[in-house]
Amino acid sequence: MGRYTVISADCHAGADLLDYRDYLEPAFRDEFDSWAAAYVNPFADLADADAERNWDSDRRNADLDIEGVAGEVIYPNTIPPFFPSSSLAAVPPETARELELRCAGLRAHNRWLADFCSLSPQRRAGVGQVMLQDLDHAVDEVKQIAALGLRGGVLLPGIPPGAGIPQLYAEHWEPLWVACAEAGVVINHHGGNAGPSPLDGWGSSFAIWVYETHWFAHRALWHLIFSGAMDRHPDLTVVFTEQGAGWIPATLDSLDVAAARYAREGSAIARFAGPTAGSLSLKPSEFWNRQCYVGASFMRPVECAERHTIGIDRIMWGSDYPHLEGTGTFTREALRYTFSGVPPQEVAAMLGGNAAAVYGFDLAALQPLADSIGPTVAEVAEPLTAVPAGASSTVFEPDPIRTW
Repeated sequence: MGRYTVISADCHAGADLLDYRDYLEPAFRDEFDSWAAAYVNPFADLADADAERNWDSDRRNADLDIEGVAGEVIYPNTIPPFFPSSSLAAVPPETARELELRCAGLRAHNRWLADFCSLSPQRRAGVGQVMLQDLDHAVDEVKQIAALGLRGGVLLPGIPPGAGIPQLYAEHWEPLWVACAEAGVVINHHGGNAGPSPLDGWGSSFAIWVYETHWFAHRALWHLIFSGAMDRHPDLTVVFTEQGAGWIPATLDSLDVAAARYAREGSAIARFAGPTAGSLSLKPSEFWNRQCYVGASFMRPVECAERHTIGIDRIMWGSDYPHLEGTGTFTREALRYTFSGVPPQEVAAMLGGNAAAVYGFDLAALQPLADSIGPTVAEVAEPLTAVPAGASSTVFEPDPIRTW
């Protein structure tokens, strides 16, 4: 093993706004023209010259080649049709027509993404999107995501408080879990989309959002466990991406304690837990070990130190390309910073082997590319003695304690 086959489990892409038009059903195109003409992009990074990294296939592959990344799992980034902002963090629609339009916009994105992945099929696994405000649409689109060959699976949106639809633990969502299980798609839950909007006018609101956003994303883990969804559907695979990794050991310990209390016959707490949470066939930590993974974006050394407790076979490193907080143009340095001193077989699993197994990458097909661009085992093993000048990624921030 001279070089690692690196697969980023967290990258982002999307079409340039007007390029979505041809992917919409014809009935929505005139309304799209009016909407797009008046739309003002709220994100500076989607308006500058480097925004092309989201949709320029050759530019993207060239960037990833330099960083030594052979494969990528692609989450959304640009603005889909009829959304006020990124679909990951958009406020819920307020009217039935707005919901209909956004569903059409996500269908257009999924079609575009399938075409984009087809330009480099061995390297790309696209994650399709659904709208939970319309359960029938979500179920139908899960089937379409599978039919489109988006082997990244489905992005499970978060449900902020006050969203007007049931939380993920509700029996309401059983048709969605059935559809995902029958289609064999991975369920992905990405950080940053489950908490209340920070845009309430108060100066401290964004700081509060940043502090709390990971916790709101983590909630999906215990919602899917205590509702029995993972128990009823043992073949479901659930990935928790870009929400830290250091939170997992303590959370699993806490969930195991709670589950034991819920199952203790005659206990006071069991009377409130309900029959499902009190009769799980496995401990929460065992569901994690059987069905769950972490998309460990820009993983830090303090998180890597927890790898045996999290599960080396559960960790999938991610670069977060093309985001500022990701490893950016310093991916090779970031890998040295986090993984020097770690046995090569463990590094190989976390950097690519686990993602290949979860998302269906063909390692043999990627091998020639990895042999050409991948970081060498010796390179990653060399400790990084100084943070490179100009590196902005949060991976390099000093952090003596466990991260989120």
